[in-house]
Amino acid sequence: MAVFVALGAFLMTLAGGWTAQRVTDRRHLVLGLAGGLMLGVVGLDLLPEALRAAGRAVFGVPAALLLFVAGFLLAHLVERTLALRQAAHGGDEHGHRAPEVGLTAAGAMVGHSAMDGVAIGAAFQVGGGMGAAVALAVIAHDFADGFNTFTITSLYGNARRRAVAMLVADACAPVLGALSTAFVTIPEALLGGYLGLFGGVLLYLAAAEILPEAHHEHPARSTLLCTVAGAAFIWLVVGISS
Repeated sequence: MAVFVALGAFLMTLAGGWTAQRVTDRRHLVLGLAGGLMLGVVGLDLLPEALRAAGRAVFGVPAALLLFVAGFLLAHLVERTLALRQAAHGGDEHGHRAPEVGLTAAGAMVGHSAMDGVAIGAAFQVGGGMGAAVALAVIAHDFADGFNTFTITSLYGNARRRAVAMLVADACAPVLGALSTAFVTIPEALLGGYLGLFGGVLLYLAAAEILPEAHHEHPARSTLLCTVAGAAFIWLVVGISS
């Protein structure tokens, strides 16, 4: 049953990526929506779950929040390092983003989707009602995952085939994650730490890259409304599934 439900997440992820591809003539709106979706996923989904699963404090601060800050700084460090290396080889640091950053971020999205599959499998081990609730949440927000995976990969200058490849990997990840629960159980504290770290990475990409790019050439009110709509959509999903 868990694998069958994960197939729904597979299809929803592909639908999100397909939508991101079809609206390229409104790129600023796509980026604004992606930024809002990522902000909502981090603040309303990942961080609350990370704090619940890895709530142990380290020197007065929850471990999940420390890893959240570490993820933000890690993403900043990686991007600056790659940008400086590209500039040293004759590239324009401000005009060309390092494709590796996009692939790394998309890889983190794939890892997150795999954890979604694990969550589905673990919930069905608890009971059918719990499994159905978790499945609803995962399937609903996997549309945003697919949308963001394709957008992030493309934003950093990767070819369309790479973006599609990362999208397919992101779609397959929940199915593989659900399958893995038949053989492996991930400690809750480790899962919470991963979600905190990943949340920091996503927040950096949304705040430092995607949203500034969305408003760079088209600082329109419609772009801002798309960002608010993206965050509100995640709020709706979290509210329905809770």
